[in-house]
Amino acid sequence: MELKKIREPVYDSHALFGSSREIRIEHAGETYRLKITKLGKLILNK
Repeated sequence: MELKKIREPVYDSHALFGSSREIRIEHAGETYRLKITKLGKLILNK
């Protein structure tokens, strides 16, 4: 029997951020900030 791999969704950062360098994500009643740093890294803060 062959098992199928279930993959998690993949989102392009440009689609999420657009021209912004920071977005807010709501999860379980909390708001988080996802930022692109000057070096192009992603930082998630509560």
